[in-house]
Amino acid sequence: MDPIWRAQFGFDYKRQPRPVMARGSNYPNGYREIWHSHEQVQLFYPMNGAARVLTPMGSWMLPPMRAIWLPPGVDHELHMIGGVDSYSVYLEPDAAPWLWPACRVLFITPLLHELIMALAQQPREYAEDGIGAHIAVLLLALLRDAESTTQGGLPLPSDRRLRTICSRLLAEPDNDDTLDEWSHTVGASARTLARLFRQETGLTFGQWRQQLRLVEAMARLAQGDSVARVADQLGYQSSSSFIAMFRRSIGETPQRLLRRS
Repeated sequence: MDPIWRAQFGFDYKRQPRPVMARGSNYPNGYREIWHSHEQVQLFYPMNGAARVLTPMGSWMLPPMRAIWLPPGVDHELHMIGGVDSYSVYLEPDAAPWLWPACRVLFITPLLHELIMALAQQPREYAEDGIGAHIAVLLLALLRDAESTTQGGLPLPSDRRLRTICSRLLAEPDNDDTLDEWSHTVGASARTLARLFRQETGLTFGQWRQQLRLVEAMARLAQGDSVARVADQLGYQSSSSFIAMFRRSIGETPQRLLRRS
């Protein structure tokens, strides 16, 4: 809740029973958890299948062994792709003094995976000197040092002209129009559009479009589409060129990523 409403109407911040808690959830294919936020940090980890996470600032696609860090108060929506078994870790802000202020995707190592599952099996009010407390301390230490990645993230610009371009590309990810062609559509020079893309998303136009195609590829592969079909749908001339892009961006082939899910 925004602090202005809490101050106006007298809502007190209610801490959870323990500073670090976890729980597991199961979702069917296509399940949508509508816009909401948490007062605690949420680490959302889809253990299998895939999930798309939306925020006002962008979207993230989470394949296996990746989780998203959602800071307190960040509005978000979850879309499940395939049946998803997931875990969420909730942290009181003062439990993580190194609190990251923005969303980020983290790689989940095998040890982190086991710790998250083990904490979820503990009672809500685990003993402060018991197994749950020890798990929480080690989990926090590993989270603090966890490797992050920008792959799978799609930042959204605020400029009206860029929004027009992005909206069209989201609907047609195989669109190959150049910035020169887009300049006639949105009424700004290609040079201005290129500058704004870098300024507002941290990516070039070409990088943003490739990131979009990567995100769409992960979603379609998780839904069972073949590599050849996804490559064709996204405008690649061959499956091999699509696989090369995927491996360059993700670090592994689509087939290997799917086997791990």
